[in-house]
Amino acid sequence: MSARATTRPGGRGARVQRSVHQAVRDLEAELGREALTVPLIAARAGVTPSTVYRRWGDLRELLSDVAVERLRPDAPPVDHGSLRADLEAWTVQFAEEMSSTAGRTYLRDALLGDPEQGNAARCSDYAAEQLMAIGVRAAGRGEAVPDVETLLDVVVAPLLYRILFRPSDLSEAYTGHLVAVVLGRVASLSPPKS
Repeated sequence: MSARATTRPGGRGARVQRSVHQAVRDLEAELGREALTVPLIAARAGVTPSTVYRRWGDLRELLSDVAVERLRPDAPPVDHGSLRADLEAWTVQFAEEMSSTAGRTYLRDALLGDPEQGNAARCSDYAAEQLMAIGVRAAGRGEAVPDVETLLDVVVAPLLYRILFRPSDLSEAYTGHLVAVVLGRVASLSPPKS
């Protein structure tokens, strides 16, 4: 995959990306993913196969790019009034979305791409941006906030493991436990109030 495919292009590049991504989604819904080929996608998108190969390299990279775009959050996290409530709601929503059949497929596709090209990192960045927004809001309310890396390590990483490898062990009680663990760490590091 070229470096251009990892950024949101403007102009003709944006139109090509949108039409190819839409062609992938439409054809997958109509024919199933096993039937997807670069020539078929290119024909549906109204571009040449060489355009797809030049931009994405191969079908696996294209599917990875489409998945990453599908995993991009549509809106900032909802404000529930406290760090705990925000993290609990975000974690439950993240777990529900990513553990769905479509979510697991998108996660796997995103990870199939060339690790050097950054699709997995883009997915990580999406989660980090959401958690940062929650943290900034909580800090503005005067709450002690764990750093984003701690949230990724203690909340997101175990969730992704369960989603990908042990989905039957995923529950709201489990997501609540992860939030309690990370907030317990913050509480133990916070100076006592006088």
